[in-house]
Amino acid sequence: MARVQKKERMSSQELSSFCMQVALMLESGMTLYDGMEALVEANHTSAYAQVYADAGKRLLETGTLYEALKGDSHWPAYLVEMTGIGERAGKLDEVMTGLSAYYEREGRIRRAISSAVAYPLLLGAMLLLVVLVVLIQVLPVFRRVLNSMGIAATASGAAMMTVGDVIGWVVLALGLVILAAALVVVVLLQTGKRDQVQQFLQTRFPAVRKLSMKLSASRVASVLSMMLSSGFPLEEALDMVPALLPDKTAAREMEKIRKQMSEGTPFGDALGKSAMFDEIYGAMVRTGIATGHEDQVMQKIATVYEEQVEEGISNLVSIIEPTMVAVLSVVLGAILLSVMLPMAGIVSSIL
Repeated sequence: MARVQKKERMSSQELSSFCMQVALMLESGMTLYDGMEALVEANHTSAYAQVYADAGKRLLETGTLYEALKGDSHWPAYLVEMTGIGERAGKLDEVMTGLSAYYEREGRIRRAISSAVAYPLLLGAMLLLVVLVVLIQVLPVFRRVLNSMGIAATASGAAMMTVGDVIGWVVLALGLVILAAALVVVVLLQTGKRDQVQQFLQTRFPAVRKLSMKLSASRVASVLSMMLSSGFPLEEALDMVPALLPDKTAAREMEKIRKQMSEGTPFGDALGKSAMFDEIYGAMVRTGIATGHEDQVMQKIATVYEEQVEEGISNLVSIIEPTMVAVLSVVLGAILLSVMLPMAGIVSSIL
């Protein structure tokens, strides 16, 4: 049996494959334990073969997939909690199918982000290298030329060259710090520190916080849709939702919704007043409750927010590259102009 890789969590592709295999086995009529045995055998050459084997053993001991996955850091909390809800609702096959699509989409988004971020980082490193070459190799040549012309001896010439040097070294230092920080964040996002890093980014960057809130809203709506369609009371469904939200801000918003409902506020009104959902969706929920289709409305809301998250990530990533190019181009231009302007002045005076 292959040894498991030293990772805190499985990849999105591996998680999607696991969920889809479980869903197919359940839909084919296999018992959960027989299905897990077949899954362990089918993945005996996987890097996570031991993880599957351990889950199979715990399933035999506990009788539930939720307990089999719980407590193992390779399985994300969202997958584990959704598995528990699916078992309680009697819709584990549907939950697993949905989770497979969710992790497939998550993997696609991560690959898009990785490819979109990798190029700007490489571009930034190359431009910083250009700045370093300009400071070490090019500026000294210009300085010698200006000294030979007597420009460096003048107050204005010396001041401009000093400004060019200062700008270059400051930008180089800041650029190296930013580049190193970006690389550290990218590495940490691949480890067990991912949730903490995401929380940090959410508190520091409004755009990331907005996208995270939309993702949480999508999760909330999806879970409520499934549970309401399974006949769970709304209050009981809301009690389960916070466990699925790694975002503490979103969890607090759910607590506010539950508190308002306990004080007599209708669910649609409490939802519309929340910072997590737009007011229009509160109106949709009120209509859904009035017509008895609140589960379908919540599923529609989940789909809309998922699409908004994907679109928001694409838009956010698309501005990174041109912004870096523009900033560093301006810096390079300022450095060169600080040297070229005095030289242009002396040349024009000679002509």
